[in-house]
Amino acid sequence: MNLPNKITIARILLIPIFMVLMLVPFSFGSWNVNGNSLPYAHLAGGILFILAAATDWLDGYIARKYKLVSNFGKFLDPLADKLLVTAALLSLIEIAVLPAWMAIVILSREFAVTGMRLVAASDGQVIAASGLAKWKTVFQMAALAVLLFHNVPFEAWNVPLGMIFMWIAVFLTIISGIDYFVKNKHIFRHSM
Repeated sequence: MNLPNKITIARILLIPIFMVLMLVPFSFGSWNVNGNSLPYAHLAGGILFILAAATDWLDGYIARKYKLVSNFGKFLDPLADKLLVTAALLSLIEIAVLPAWMAIVILSREFAVTGMRLVAASDGQVIAASGLAKWKTVFQMAALAVLLFHNVPFEAWNVPLGMIFMWIAVFLTIISGIDYFVKNKHIFRHSM
């Protein structure tokens, strides 16, 4: 197994640790900033999420630079990303920081696009990530990171930055999902 695949597997193995930090009611105390409180376990969970998300860039960089791209990696890397995002979304719903409908929109689009990619792959076609989808990912990851910290670092400015980023991510999720299906509608015509 090559290094990028090991990094991807490490990302998957970090997910249960992240979820324990976010969902088990530890009593380690809290970080207080301007009257707002962030449990230390959630601070650690947020940092772990950022590190895990960064491994997505790292494994891809190493795979491309050293020509270590593999079919296993092409399958595992997007799966790891979806598992990490799903864990973060579900954790934020459970701790009452994110409305469930936003998570449902994001996850529904992910399942739909993944399904379309599987249909395309069965015909030997590859659907690359669009520019809109890349921006969706940027805002989604930024929103998740800020919300995992309960927006505490930004409360001093009285700006709900996490929810602003999440609204942008949801908008880009919908638009990029529509874009994928419009641009690739031929895939479904040929597979029916």
